Amino acid sequence: MPIASQPDWLSADVVDLAALARWGQRHGLSGPIEQVDRIGGGTQNVVLRLSWGGRDLVLRRPPEHPRPGSDATIAREIRVLSALAGTDVPHPAFVAGCTDTDVLGVVFYLMEAVEGDHPGTAVGEPYRGDPDARRAAALDTATALARLHAVDHEAIGLGELGRPAGFLERQVPRWLDHLASYERVPGYPGHRLPHVPELARWLEAHRPAQSRAGLVHGDYHLNNLLLDPVTPRVAAIVDWEMCTVGDPLLDLGWLLVTWPEGPEPLAGAAFAALGGLPGTDELVAAYARRSDRDLSAVGWYTVLAGFKLAIVIEGTHARSFAGQADPEVGAHLHHAAVDRLTHVARLAGLGD
Repeated sequence: MPIASQPDWLSADVVDLAALARWGQRHGLSGPIEQVDRIGGGTQNVVLRLSWGGRDLVLRRPPEHPRPGSDATIAREIRVLSALAGTDVPHPAFVAGCTDTDVLGVVFYLMEAVEGDHPGTAVGEPYRGDPDARRAAALDTATALARLHAVDHEAIGLGELGRPAGFLERQVPRWLDHLASYERVPGYPGHRLPHVPELARWLEAHRPAQSRAGLVHGDYHLNNLLLDPVTPRVAAIVDWEMCTVGDPLLDLGWLLVTWPEGPEPLAGAAFAALGGLPGTDELVAAYARRSDRDLSAVGWYTVLAGFKLAIVIEGTHARSFAGQADPEVGAHLHHAAVDRLTHVARLAGLGD
């Protein structure tokens, strides 16, 4: 099969196009690989857009320096995306996956490319010129999430994806342990995050009865969505690596605690800069119109989401002291962690 020449920026150690083409032939992918472009950023995973036999595809594989669980994470995405076919959840269509690391050295998969605007980086029309379009798409972020949470995970073969029993009970101890693990990072002076003990006690004291088990995306915010470039709605939910089965209302809390309302949004910066987005109460109302779940404790889930988010992003700050992350990025995320903890402490009635 003819392929594009290996671009100078693309090492064969990352993706060997000749090996990929041979694998593709065995899995029904015909025609030449004519163009390869790297998309996305960060260090989490390698994401490439390919023109392959006239099809616009995206390849996703672990980072260039994979971590011990990287292959398992991509294999999890393969399982989730292939299971979502036929549901009304907006997602990239799964094409083919490979768990045989002899092909490219890592697990990888292909999905159909989705044409869409990324709220974190740039949006075009109709969003730039039409506040009603921005509002409709923003509300659809909550509606699309409700559709995900309505999926019968057992019926689509994801019954063994997670451990829903005790999901909420495990959250606070798990994330406190995660925060404590940063103390082993060389040079890290300690977390210095505000309100952590008080929030942990509040969360344990006010923990609601767990919502019925369902799919949890695990990282649901504007930067993990693509917006339809024609009709104001969510075109696709992306980045399924944290997906599990648990209490789905944690996703709603995550959307609310990352919703761009301040001058330095954690997600959706390009979208938020245009103004006119609905408030978090309106997001909850939009979710409620498509869900029969009890939302009376949504404030608790929002506090839990902020607690977890702050601890997760503080990890980059910790690693920056050991030369494993950019110090400027680490400092920025530390500031964001402090901000979110202060915000959710106020929601819990613990703020100054």
